[in-house]
Amino acid sequence: MAYIETVPPGEADGHLASIYDAAVGRAGRVYNILRIQSPNSQALEASMTLYATLMHGPSPLTRVERESIAVAVSRANDCFY
Repeated sequence: MAYIETVPPGEADGHLASIYDAAVGRAGRVYNILRIQSPNSQALEASMTLYATLMHGPSPLTRVERESIAVAVSRANDCFY
């Protein structure tokens, strides 16, 4: 299994700290899906923007349909996210 050194929330500073703070504000914690990208806060921010655009932006699909697709893909990839 691969290992990526991540930045724990208590050790984050600058841009990463602000991303982590926003995550805690939204979800009450910093999930591992965010932590795994912590070595590159710009990539993490871009990933979050992509997610928000896909899940909340204009689309012919409803939010329920988008979430259903995400669940099916996660299931097919054996990923609990």
